[in-house]
Amino acid sequence: MVTRNWLRLVGYFQIDGMIKMTRSIVALLVILIGLTGCLGNSPTLGPDGKPLPSVFRIGGKDKGKIQFRVLDSVNALRVASGLQPVELSAELNAAAATHSRDMSVQNRPWHFGSDGSSPIDRVARTGYTGQMLGENISETFESDVETLAAWMQEAATRDVILSPDAKFMGISWFQEANGKIWWTQIFGS
Repeated sequence: MVTRNWLRLVGYFQIDGMIKMTRSIVALLVILIGLTGCLGNSPTLGPDGKPLPSVFRIGGKDKGKIQFRVLDSVNALRVASGLQPVELSAELNAAAATHSRDMSVQNRPWHFGSDGSSPIDRVARTGYTGQMLGENISETFESDVETLAAWMQEAATRDVILSPDAKFMGISWFQEANGKIWWTQIFGS
C-alpha cells in the first residue's frame, strides 16, 4: 500500500512539473514574441550607406491632404524668406496632373509632353490667365514632403518655389502600381 501511494505521489509530481514547465515555456515564448515587436525595423542600406527609400503609398482620400500639406510647407518656406504666400489654383493643379500622368506614360521626367507641349502650353490649355513662372518635376518613390525637401536643395527648383512673382501654385502627381510617383509643381503669377 505504501508503495502504491508512493508511486501515485511521484506520478503526481511528474505531471505537475510537466504542466509547470509547459506553462513556463509558453510564457517565455509570449515574452520573446512581444519583445520582437519592440525591435524597430532597421532600414535597408544602399551601396552608399544611406537608407534605401521606402514606397510612399497615396490613397484616394489623400489628394486634398497632400495638396494642402505642400501648400502649407511652401508658404512656410516663402514667408520665412520674406515672400508672400501663394494660393492653390485649380487650373495649375489640372496642368500638373496632366503632366504627371504624361511623364509616367513616357517613362521619363522631363518638361515636355508626349505631344511636344511645353509647360506654358499645358498651363494655357487649362484656361489659366496668369503667367506661368516655373515647373518642378520629380520621379521618385518618396513622399510629398521628401520631394519638396529635395527641390529646396537644388538652386533651380528652389528659385521656382521662392519666386517673388508667384501668386498661385499647382501640385499633382501620378502614382504607378509599383509605387513610383511622378510629381509636378507649377507656379504662376
